[in-house]
Amino acid sequence: MPFLDHMLHQISSHGLIDLEIQATGDTHIDDHHTNEDVGIAIGQALTQALGDRRGIHRFGHFLAPLDEALVQVALDCSGRPHLSFGLQIPAQKIGRYDTELVREFFVAVAGNAGLTVHIRQLDGVNSHHIVEACFKAFARALRQATELDPRRAGAVPSSKGVLERAGQG
Repeated sequence: MPFLDHMLHQISSHGLIDLEIQATGDTHIDDHHTNEDVGIAIGQALTQALGDRRGIHRFGHFLAPLDEALVQVALDCSGRPHLSFGLQIPAQKIGRYDTELVREFFVAVAGNAGLTVHIRQLDGVNSHHIVEACFKAFARALRQATELDPRRAGAVPSSKGVLERAGQG
């Protein structure tokens, strides 16, 4: 899945996240399950890496331009999964990648990482640029949210003193 691989590289590069993913699946049928499984695995890895989310900033946002495309991502590492997806991708495919799988990828990540994610397209007509700007904005928002906040002194970033964990509550 070359295009998904290209997008995962954006998450790694712009999110400063080491990713090493090897996936096999029923791509002889289509890419849906493999795309979803990769999103699930990334979400589960984030949940494991963040633990009780102690000491992180928790919230992140980024506005990423890529040529004519402009995409905004805001997220909360709240433990409560939600995706609000607002991309209007003109083409049904980028290479052989079905563009409807972009939403499915983020549903899987948000659901398994316990993230609230809002994705908004502010401009753009080129499908590749729109999707790539989305992945870059997601990576930078995630990086911002998960970086350690020195003022938190290791505390859970919640007025309640606890955040839900994905798969619980």
